[in-house]
Amino acid sequence: MEKTFYKISSFSMALLVLLSTLSFTVESHYCGDVLVDSSLFGHAETCGMEVQQKLSSSECSITKKDCCSDEQFTVDGQDNLKTSFDKLEKEQQIFVTTFLYSYINLFEGLQTKNPSFRDYSPPPLVRDIQVLDQTFLI
Repeated sequence: MEKTFYKISSFSMALLVLLSTLSFTVESHYCGDVLVDSSLFGHAETCGMEVQQKLSSSECSITKKDCCSDEQFTVDGQDNLKTSFDKLEKEQQIFVTTFLYSYINLFEGLQTKNPSFRDYSPPPLVRDIQVLDQTFLI
């Protein structure tokens, strides 16, 4: 039960970090008040009713108001997940260094002692048990 709770909580925290750093943009194209197209990736398609602006050299030109509009909705995620070690106070730096030092030393291998039975040979077999029981490995 404890392992499943641990797995569920670690997965939910990883998902929370992923969703908090995710940023995306939703583009929408409206023709008047009607939504024509919306796009999460790339550009939204237009309805084809945009006004073509002609470049004219004359000062007198009549411009027509465009009925289409584009909107962008942007959601920005977090960017400051990595905290610099220099921004920590002196007490916090000391705590982090001592914690890391003690944590690394937890996984240090145990010194292997010379076992006393290494120099001794096993006792001789009095009877061959496989032959007595007639069980042979093939």
